[in-house]
Amino acid sequence: MGNVAEPRRRRGSAAPPNRTRRRTPSSTAKPAPTRRRASQRVRRRRTLLTATLLSLALVGLLFVFVYPTRTYLQQHNHISAAQHHLAQLHRDTARLESQSRQLQTAAAVERIAREQYGLVKPGETPYVIVPTAPPVTTPTTAATPPTAKAAGTHP
Repeated sequence: MGNVAEPRRRRGSAAPPNRTRRRTPSSTAKPAPTRRRASQRVRRRRTLLTATLLSLALVGLLFVFVYPTRTYLQQHNHISAAQHHLAQLHRDTARLESQSRQLQTAAAVERIAREQYGLVKPGETPYVIVPTAPPVTTPTTAATPPTAKAAGTHP
């Protein structure tokens, strides 16, 4: 029933209470035992663990670098194709706008009316040139050699 109180430490004291100092090895102490080589089973496990960790690291690198790079390249190709398509659409739009401006002139409307619809101005006489049929030629027959009946011989 006698609890023994620990002695109070002074403030500012750096040494913890009840600790002994470590002894330095003397020259008479035994040398530390050398490490034994790991057994073959342990080495095999370590090799397997190392290979597994390296494989996981490789797969991790593939997910981190290869997949995003592949996605980036695909997106770059899609953007390039879309830009080419957009450039083609701009060229087509410019061509159609030019054609539209040309068709709004009176000369273009008259030309289309004459060429496509055969229209004429009042007082004009339309002429239609009808193509002639190509001449029919009969093939010339070469002289046929006399046959046995034509020669008059009977069997």
